[in-house]
Amino acid sequence: MRYHNLTNITKLNDNQVFVFGSNEGGIHGKGAAYTARKHFGAQLGVGVGPTGQSYAIPTKDENLKVLDIITIAHRVSMFIFYTMQFPKKEFVVTAIGCGLAGFKPEEMAPLFKDAGENVVLPNIWKPIIDKSKKE
Repeated sequence: MRYHNLTNITKLNDNQVFVFGSNEGGIHGKGAAYTARKHFGAQLGVGVGPTGQSYAIPTKDENLKVLDIITIAHRVSMFIFYTMQFPKKEFVVTAIGCGLAGFKPEEMAPLFKDAGENVVLPNIWKPIIDKSKKE
């Protein structure tokens, strides 16, 4: 995996996928989910998985209640498995769960520690993931 310092992403290369935190109802009304809908083809009503040039990882349920960390971890594992099927794509991950869902980077970053080389994570997660790999 690699890391990025990107903020307010509105353009990607053709081989890149915007990965964002969503809700299971696929409302995509705020934050990175809104960006995914506006710029990267995330479809309303699709709150999990790929649509357009984006991939949704839910951190909230269909009623906008925050999901528990175990459920989110399962969805992240599904995402990591998905990325293995597309080694030529580059998945640019936002700081999922650290905005509207209210999780701390220390809670979310370790969920991505097994991501492959084609996954690009927020730079603020690097020291957290490095530490979790040592434990």
